[in-house]
This record gives sequence, C-alpha cells and structure tokens, in this order.
Amino acid sequence: MIYKKVSSFYKSYKLRKCVIGYSFAGRPIFAFHVGSDLGRQYISTYAIHGREWVTALLGIYHIKHPTAAGGWIIPLVNPDGAVISNTAYPMWKANARGVDLNVNFDALWGTGRLNTTVRGAENCIGDAPFSESESSALAAFTKKIKPYVTFSFHTKGEEVYWEFEGKGDYKGARLIAAVTGYKIKKITGSAGGYKDWCIQQLGIPAYTIECAPDRLSHPIKKLRALSPCYNVLKFFTEHYEK
Repeated sequence: MIYKKVSSFYKSYKLRKCVIGYSFAGRPIFAFHVGSDLGRQYISTYAIHGREWVTALLGIYHIKHPTAAGGWIIPLVNPDGAVISNTAYPMWKANARGVDLNVNFDALWGTGRLNTTVRGAENCIGDAPFSESESSALAAFTKKIKPYVTFSFHTKGEEVYWEFEGKGDYKGARLIAAVTGYKIKKITGSAGGYKDWCIQQLGIPAYTIECAPDRLSHPIKKLRALSPCYNVLKFFTEHYEK
C-alpha cells in the first residue's frame, strides 16, 4: 500500500525531513528536503487526489534523484484518500471526509463548474476554504517556506496548467512542456486548487502537471507511465530564471 511505502521511506530518509501536519484520520503528511539549503526553494506536491496515488511514487523518485537546487517534496498530501483508493474504492479522489482537497483552497473557492457541497468521492468543496486538515497544513507550510515556485503532479492527460484568472508564468510552462512533451493548456471552470491559490494569493508561479496518457484508466499503478515527468524538477530548476 502506498501509504506504508511512503511512511517506511520517511523513516529511512537521512536528510532533512518533517511532518507538515496530519490527515483527518491522523496520518502524518511527510515532507522531504532535497538539494541545497541555500537560496530560493521550491515545493513539489503529489497525490492530493486519492486515486492518483501513483504520483507518490514519482515523488519518491524525485527524492531519490534530487535536484542540486533546494526544495521540499511532499509525496502524499492526501494519505487517507490514497488508503481508501488502495483498499475500498479505487476511484476515490477526496479525503476521508469526502472533500476534494484540490478545490478547498482560498482561490475563488466554490465557483468551479463541477463544485458541489455534497460529500463524496470527488468535487466537494468542503465547509469553507481550508476546512480540511490536509489543505490547511499544506497552505501553512507553503507560507512558512515561501517558495519561488510550486509544482503539483497529478494524473492524467499529458497537460501542463500554468494560469489562473489571467495570471501565471508561461515561460515556466514552456520548460515543463519541453522536458515532458506535454501540451500547455489553460483551463476554465476550475477554482480552489493549490496551484490557483499559489498564483492568486501568493503571487508565485505554480504549475499542475497531468502525468500519463489519457487512455489509461484510474487508478494508474505503474510509475513508468509517468516517466516523462522524471526530470521535470531538475530541468526546471536548472533553466528557469526570474
């Protein structure tokens, strides 16, 4: 099970690490530091949706193949949702309270086309922005680190999202597209995501990378389907200038 794999990896990791918070069910949300302690830092997140737990394996890959530049990697933002997907309901995206964490951030919260207040496997916005312990922990940690950029790895579709409400940094999206071969895309009718909040409220570049071909079915189980994303962090941090 992916939660046990990430937890075991955390225990064995010898460099800087921390627990940024806890899930509704009390599972720790682990963060791993890679690269230099000096200079600007990035944050990279994975598995904010339960059924996209395969991205946590990509997070472990990025930790094992670190960038020279400094950054924090959070491979399993939604541990409860991943456990539910692994054990009971494979298509479950939300957390254990039935809230979709990636619509629970304070960025035009509740205005997305598919948003609902009904708890369930996906699309529920929660009671208020940051009503969930997981999204609240990620937001607090992001404010503490003050990253110059954030990455959010999802599945699926082979697309790169970079913009929210007319703001964002297109040149970073071009770098990600160059290393992955994915299409750069603007999306409409979506709000309340981590990327959206980073762009709108923190004023920093933020990117969502939808890994793996759209022809695959959720939940994707093989890391190799995400192989175009292996070098995203390394390539970006070596070539991005602002």
